[in-house]
Amino acid sequence: MTNRRMFLAQAGMLSAGIMIAPKLVMAKGSNNGVGLQLYSLRDRLKGGDVKEVLAKVAKAGYKEVETFGYNKKDGFWGLDATQFSDALKDNGLRTPSGHFEFDNFFATGNTDQLQTYIDAAHTTGMEYIIVPHLDGDFIKTVDDFKKIADKISTAAEVCKKQGLKFGYHNHNFEWKQVDGTTFYDTILERTDPNLVKMEMDLYWVVRTGQDPIEIIKRHPGRFFAFHIKDMDKANHNINTEVGNGTIDFKAIMSYAKLAGVKHFIVEQENYTNIDPYVSIAQSAAYCKNVLHV
Repeated sequence: MTNRRMFLAQAGMLSAGIMIAPKLVMAKGSNNGVGLQLYSLRDRLKGGDVKEVLAKVAKAGYKEVETFGYNKKDGFWGLDATQFSDALKDNGLRTPSGHFEFDNFFATGNTDQLQTYIDAAHTTGMEYIIVPHLDGDFIKTVDDFKKIADKISTAAEVCKKQGLKFGYHNHNFEWKQVDGTTFYDTILERTDPNLVKMEMDLYWVVRTGQDPIEIIKRHPGRFFAFHIKDMDKANHNINTEVGNGTIDFKAIMSYAKLAGVKHFIVEQENYTNIDPYVSIAQSAAYCKNVLHV
């Protein structure tokens, strides 16, 4: 396997490679190690042995995991927050952030459910509570955009008072134009950059036709994490292992420091003719050995 010194030496021999070396240095903006969004293994977690899954995630080369789907009744796939935290520690893993459902809060403004998320975050050592998606009915008009952005700010304030940070994870619908603006732009413009951070899903940004680098340039320091998810060369509607697809991660990673990114989180929503554990191991290896995250 080509190590970093060899890679940079080889890159220096090529005119195009001259631009690669500083990109890789700049991408190395975190000591946290590569992370995995556990949604990538949702089929293994559902009704499976969560502890076994975490052990295999660690074996695949990950140091962090990002959760999804927590609720007070079922916890983290049958484990309560304390049990899940213990399972992470047993495998040398940590969880900097989690994806939590917010549609009830956006509909009612009730923060009771949010408080259960905060409690779980404290127990597991999370730093960020993340909005992973929302019902499209909430954001049909520009006025809707503003109302939801304000509710995001409200939730972020609740979290801040209890020592946590708040973030938003994009898909593609956030860039739908309505009366000259988009929901994504509204979040960025209407919320406090110090209060609401963004988790940039690079796959969805690129698939939507946006330029991640241009977004970062317009909003430096706003992004606490990248979701590293590659786009299949033949079918842009599906993912492939990081480094096997069409997204130029090397170029994007050169702007990680400017973006403010501290966490690099692999996510893969589907697999083609490959075992998921083999897939995530390949992606982790590329992130570490080529992107140097």
